[in-house]
Amino acid sequence: MEKFTGVHETINIKSKLMNKNITGLQIVSTPIGNLNDISQRAVETIKNCDLVVCENPNHSLKLLNKLGIKKKLIALHDHNEKNIINKLSKDLKIKSIVLISDAGSPLISDPGFKLVQFCIKNKIDITTVPGANAIIPALQLSGIPINEFYFAGFFPKTKNQIDSFFNNVESVNKTTVFFVSSHKVKLCTEYLGKKFKDRQISICKELTKLNEKVFRGLGSEILQKLITENSNFKGEFVFIISAKASKKPEVFDLKDYKTEIKKLLTKFSLTDVVEIVHKLTGITKNKIYKCALELKRE
Repeated sequence: MEKFTGVHETINIKSKLMNKNITGLQIVSTPIGNLNDISQRAVETIKNCDLVVCENPNHSLKLLNKLGIKKKLIALHDHNEKNIINKLSKDLKIKSIVLISDAGSPLISDPGFKLVQFCIKNKIDITTVPGANAIIPALQLSGIPINEFYFAGFFPKTKNQIDSFFNNVESVNKTTVFFVSSHKVKLCTEYLGKKFKDRQISICKELTKLNEKVFRGLGSEILQKLITENSNFKGEFVFIISAKASKKPEVFDLKDYKTEIKKLLTKFSLTDVVEIVHKLTGITKNKIYKCALELKRE
């Protein structure tokens, strides 16, 4: 038995364990654009696995070729996930199987959830190799508060779905992040200009790639910024909408100012009184107007 002498031996043991094949499912994140964003652990995990489950084998093959790794690739998508699980049910217990998506962290609006559920139900080991994703970088670059946020998935297709989507965003009232396919970018920004014209918007395009670009502005102006600063809508987009600005509480109560309002009404017009009291107290003009009108009629 080897003598244990300290931290260096601990590191060596961990290194050996990392390189040793393990059985079960390993969820591995891949770059969203820049290949340098892949971790060493992700490379080693893919290199040491028995097979790779992916969205698009042709797309994943390009990544593996760049990494100099040859592995069997099996396509997994929403329409065949049940069949793939049946085929892999035995292998998952005796082999090391890696799950990757076309880009970024698997299962984030990508297939694989049913596969994970199967593993949990059948007590098959699952581990994850975290890494790149588009959500966090987009939030970091937005300039919008991100102490809490809501991920809304992909921008929908039909008008009814879009209306429901944005109604949900309003009801959540948090910073919201979602993906938009290139052919829906213009439509989405048009909706933002109408429904969220006073909200802060951030649109990230082609994150981590050479053509990375971030557009920022109010909903009412963001489409024009896109058109002015970028001649096309090609690429991958992440949209962020700020939460609705909270209304400042009214510190003053009109009941305390009725006497002063009555005095002002003897010297100024109703319109002027509303303006004066509003500037002094911050109470809404509509409330002041109703109160002053009642006092004038007394």
